[in-house]
Amino acid sequence: MNLKHIYHLYSRAGFGISIQDAQKIQSKKVDEVVDTLLNIDGKPGYLNCVQLSEIPSRDEVKGMSKEEKKELGKKSRDRIQAMNTTWVKQMVTSTTPLIEKTTLFWHGHFACRVENPYTMQQLHNIQRQFVFSPFKDLLVAVSQSPAMLQFLNNNQNRKQHPNENFARELMELFTIGRDNYTEQDIKESARALTGWGFSPDTYEFIFRDRAHDDGVKTFMKQTGNYSGEDIINIILNQKQTAVYLCRKFYRFFVNEVVDEKHIAELADYYFQNKYDTGKLLRKLFTSDWFYEDVNIGANIKSPVEFVVGFSKSFGVIPPDGALLKMQKALGQILFYPPNIAGWAGGRNWIDSSTLLLRLKAPSLILNGGKIDIVEKDDMPEESFDLPETIKINLDEKPFYADMKPNDLIESLLLPKLDDNKKNILLSNTPTNKQLVLKIVSMPEYQLC
Repeated sequence: MNLKHIYHLYSRAGFGISIQDAQKIQSKKVDEVVDTLLNIDGKPGYLNCVQLSEIPSRDEVKGMSKEEKKELGKKSRDRIQAMNTTWVKQMVTSTTPLIEKTTLFWHGHFACRVENPYTMQQLHNIQRQFVFSPFKDLLVAVSQSPAMLQFLNNNQNRKQHPNENFARELMELFTIGRDNYTEQDIKESARALTGWGFSPDTYEFIFRDRAHDDGVKTFMKQTGNYSGEDIINIILNQKQTAVYLCRKFYRFFVNEVVDEKHIAELADYYFQNKYDTGKLLRKLFTSDWFYEDVNIGANIKSPVEFVVGFSKSFGVIPPDGALLKMQKALGQILFYPPNIAGWAGGRNWIDSSTLLLRLKAPSLILNGGKIDIVEKDDMPEESFDLPETIKINLDEKPFYADMKPNDLIESLLLPKLDDNKKNILLSNTPTNKQLVLKIVSMPEYQLC
């Protein structure tokens, strides 16, 4: 592989790679490198920030005073914030970057937000457990997770009083996409999903037979005494589900601007291979078109990609408060999606305030400057006790000192620069430190 393609692969299958590590794998073939990225080696990196014993039972909560419940809410937020920063640090340091990147994809696809940190951790670890598995295994596990059952009210879905929230989002956002089902399909699938719930004490999935509607249902023009898993099977048997999912994979891993020919190719493969996500990612990352110039440096980095990539490039992890404040200011706080649809992504990551912060923050951080961060209004109202400044002494990070200027540019900037821009970048830049400060201040640094 050439270095340009290695940088591109690791920007999409991870959060970047140093020139030293890129050079070590330069002699390998594409499929060898991709197979290494897909190797979990029995270590999915589960989060273990919250223990079940730390979560009070229903009866304990009922007996709490107003002040005690307020304190419980603060503890829950603190634990979710700890999960957030633990995961960010894991993304920076992980030796299995594709696990982290694909878990981030599923985190947005199955967007969920509840106050219980234990069930949020459960859901996150489910996404890790099935990160490269057949999509059905992941979908069933997510659908039966207490966090999702609570978030979409399926714990209250009972015979004769069906709740349609989960059934609707199952199709609209998680599988087949809008306009590929009817309102009657929603009603019938909600009936099939009655009885799916969880224990409020052990947080394990429970099927309540007495709450289940065991009558005949007609769903997507098929009739039978369907269960929740039957509904999922019928949805997955629709080719459009593979198309919908592959379009989301493509926009996340390849290019926000989709190529319908490539979507059709991926969807055929995904469908024929029974939604095996590991196989799909291997096909995607080994396809010649993945390495075409049109796809290199074409996507805007998400706030998490921006923070993690910057931390990884310069070998430093900011303190927890700084990690949270940067996410909040840039518009993406892990475990706090804005709604069930997750983060819109793409050009939505950039507005007048976030662009200014993105362009100024890296050079200020690396040059010991002060950053005044204005938090976005649409972020959660919970109070974060965070520092106003983040400082890194670039002189203590000499990894770049002996690099050739062109190599330094290629390793930190994925978009291809024309000769005029490159000449401007190199002019009046006597040291590599000054070159780094210029590079991280460029709009092109926001692309991956």
